[in-house]
Amino acid sequence: MSADTASPAKRAKVSNPDSSFEGDQSQDFDSATQKALEDIDACQNEIDALNEKASEEILKVEQKYNKLRKPHYEKRNDMIKNISNFWITAFMNHPQISAILDDEEEECLHYLTTVNVEEFDDIKSGYRIGFTFSKNPYFSNDVISKEFHLANTGDPESNATEIKWKDGMDLTKRAQQQANRKRRHGNGRTFFTWFNDVSDPSADDIAEVIKDDMWPNPLQYYLAPESFVDENGVSDEDDDEEDLDDSVVVLDEDDDEDGEEVYEVEDEEEEEFETVDFVGGEEDDDDDGVEVIEDGDDDEEAADEGEEEPTKAKTAVNGSSEAPVVVNGSKEGGGGE
Repeated sequence: MSADTASPAKRAKVSNPDSSFEGDQSQDFDSATQKALEDIDACQNEIDALNEKASEEILKVEQKYNKLRKPHYEKRNDMIKNISNFWITAFMNHPQISAILDDEEEECLHYLTTVNVEEFDDIKSGYRIGFTFSKNPYFSNDVISKEFHLANTGDPESNATEIKWKDGMDLTKRAQQQANRKRRHGNGRTFFTWFNDVSDPSADDIAEVIKDDMWPNPLQYYLAPESFVDENGVSDEDDDEEDLDDSVVVLDEDDDEDGEEVYEVEDEEEEEFETVDFVGGEEDDDDDGVEVIEDGDDDEEAADEGEEEPTKAKTAVNGSSEAPVVVNGSKEGGGGE
């Protein structure tokens, strides 16, 4: 395509610092396009102003409902205390939280009685996760908490309660000493090493999971196994039905005058199908897997004609003419002629 017929939408990029449009100044637009872009930019500024206003109003609504939810959370925690091992069960049923729990930490978290998430009045400024424990052999703290907030610089910051481990019971040191212990995460992170880690609060995925997923409705994870079965309909009977042998398929059960039924048998090794005629009487198997049985009516006809009762037909092997072949109740002589 020549330069004269080139599409006007494709223009060379040129520096245009004097352009009144505050967006991309590397292109030289015609006046109509320039005007349209400026109008779009002005419209976008109005949309952004509305979004900012909406965020402020949403924040006020969140603050209002956080206060309304707080007594319900407290009531729920009081009721949870009546269920032994509620929180450790919910944690173990959560895929992300259970992934960082080792065996000793599971034992320790059996003493966990209360979990509490508190968002600060200014929601944007942060939140606190608290864990309350009953008397236990691991540490002397009743409550340990991890807090997330904005520093004076405006960057996220976090700090955690110092755990007062009893002699020889520091689970974080044990985790380091037993580095070869099985871990579901390659980085060897455990629950208490996560709790103590305040190096990068903006990337604390476990804290976000507890605040946004576990805390709003822990009951769903406490009941997770039962709910999974009910919702997915998984049962042992379904598994048994899937294991049924499907190697034999009945193609047609057509009873004719000779009382024959034809079946198709699938050979799993050779992936071939062989046709078998069942006429009634004894069955003789040959090397080719073809079963041919002489109809009992032939014996009666031979007796009426004064002939000697024929011996039972043998299966033809590899096309041999030494024995008669019976197919669908009729007798054919061998190919000896």
